[in-house]
Amino acid sequence: MSLKKIGVIGTGFIGLAHIDALRRTKNVEITALCDTENVKEKAELYHIPQAFSDYQAMMDQLSLDAVHICTPNHTHYPIAMYAIDHGIHVICEKPFTARLDEAEELAAAAKKAGVSAAVNLHNRFYPMTNEMKRQIEQGKTGDVVAVTGGYVQDWLLFDTDFNWRLLSKNAGLTRIVGDIGSHWIDLAQFVTGLKITEVMAEFHCVYPERIFTNKDGSQKSIAVDTEDMAAILFRFENGALGNCFVSSMQAGRKNKTYLTVAGKISALTWDSEDSNNLEIGFREQPNRIITKDPNLLSPHAASLSGYPGGHVEGFPDAFKNHFQHFYETIDHPDMIPEYASFSDGLQEMHVIEAIFESSKTRKWVKVN
Repeated sequence: MSLKKIGVIGTGFIGLAHIDALRRTKNVEITALCDTENVKEKAELYHIPQAFSDYQAMMDQLSLDAVHICTPNHTHYPIAMYAIDHGIHVICEKPFTARLDEAEELAAAAKKAGVSAAVNLHNRFYPMTNEMKRQIEQGKTGDVVAVTGGYVQDWLLFDTDFNWRLLSKNAGLTRIVGDIGSHWIDLAQFVTGLKITEVMAEFHCVYPERIFTNKDGSQKSIAVDTEDMAAILFRFENGALGNCFVSSMQAGRKNKTYLTVAGKISALTWDSEDSNNLEIGFREQPNRIITKDPNLLSPHAASLSGYPGGHVEGFPDAFKNHFQHFYETIDHPDMIPEYASFSDGLQEMHVIEAIFESSKTRKWVKVN
């Protein structure tokens, strides 16, 4: 596997998560860091040799193999397109884009240019979510009849909580659905192997106005035009029904993704707050829990477990697994990519657009 030179764009929470995971990824080197504020100091802090305040200058001046886009949603399209035009591979944070037409253009451009392009939907790369997928593929659950769960947090519980994501000019059509619902939607389709074909959704904005606090302590009220929570019904291509609840206002839940896939034989449940365990439910025998141990998992899932059984792996490790797999597929074209490609990102944008439309019409909407 050849050494890949990487540029990371954006140094917020998620950008630093990318840096941490890349430092544990084989045969990659973080060559440059790009941000609009204090980028030289940040590059020195993380021992990254090159610092840029302009992503175009970074890609023009350096010979990069890939960039990681860790910036607000509305910036994904121009940055990714610039990288594709320069023949640079891309890993882009979710949600893929702010608008559907942007997703369509990026997916087409990546395909035409022959570059590898992924959306960082990292939940695919936990050992136990991968084990869910393998058990379903092997027929152990029987035909899937229901897919349920949600994604809940509490970081926007108070009206004094404010973030750039609250405004549609930054977030796109949806906020909570695009930001965290995108993770659940992708995971549900990935583990079941089933596409969502129809949706019905209800949005709710609890605080139409929120209070923003300036650096000097002064406050002002800002109108919010995105949803705080959403309840969504799904129909999958095999006729299975599903539902998902997403919210950033559920007190006590810091970052909980939960998914149950129910089949005619058994049901599988995974919870990110207990990410090293997979629950298997039965009707006519005792339920079981499989604990993450490479000796107990299917080969694909075991390959994502970097430590022996009893050694907990979580969020940072899923990132590392994703990045390792992405870069290995570049060197080994015969590998089947399991990451969410830009084409997968486009398909999910169609689902999200249908959810948005349904929230307005309050009717079932087919996914294009």
